[in-house]
Amino acid sequence: MRIVILNNSDDVAAYGAQLIIRQIQNKPDSVLGLATGSSPMKLYDKLVEAVAAGDVSLAQCVSFNLDEYVGLAPDHDQSYRSFMQKHLFERVDIRIENTHVPDGLASDPEHMCAQYEQAIRDHQGVDLQLLGIGANGHIGFNEPSSSLRSRTRIKTLTMQTVKDNARFFSADEFQPELAITMGIETIMESRQVLLLATGENKAAAVKAMVEGPVSASCPASVLQFHPKATIVLDNAAAEQLENTQFYLRVEQEAQKLESK
Repeated sequence: MRIVILNNSDDVAAYGAQLIIRQIQNKPDSVLGLATGSSPMKLYDKLVEAVAAGDVSLAQCVSFNLDEYVGLAPDHDQSYRSFMQKHLFERVDIRIENTHVPDGLASDPEHMCAQYEQAIRDHQGVDLQLLGIGANGHIGFNEPSSSLRSRTRIKTLTMQTVKDNARFFSADEFQPELAITMGIETIMESRQVLLLATGENKAAAVKAMVEGPVSASCPASVLQFHPKATIVLDNAAAEQLENTQFYLRVEQEAQKLESK
């Protein structure tokens, strides 16, 4: 893991956006794994700015989103397809037919999950996978106890995740308790992983991911095994780490090597 600790969420978003921009500049037809949430939202704003400035183009890119709620139509305000349309797809030059989000209304969800896996394989896998982390250590909707060898499938959300996401739904509105998610092994097959975490509510999960044992109790901890995982944190999310000074020193040395 490369641990990058920055001052605030704006810095985290800017750093992450630059990694994605460099990926696309080096490979214009990159396959991007995308995520939803507050941290990715700020990153997407940076990407939109870069496209508008002519610094990068997503015209040849293909995207696969991590997850989607079961039972929500693509045009529902709280669906992840709707989130992506609003915060990225409709604001940049990516071709909508090249954007993939699991179908929350699929009549045969298991078949749809298998098709999603096949579509990723047909595109030779994900070049860079963007992730967030849940307060319980989940990545995608791979909740604690998820198999570390799992593939795209239907998952029951924990009550903590349902509670955390309740703020997005009105009191009288249907809130899904099932989701379709890329599996942990699917994520691990990405050639590069970029995980963003901000805020003190993520600090315990970040500590378990980075410094705890690899365990299904903290699904994100499997990233310790990934050959190219970059974890970008603000100070609040990093506050429970024990080896902060070492991570800062390692990053300083890494930047010196990259500047040569």
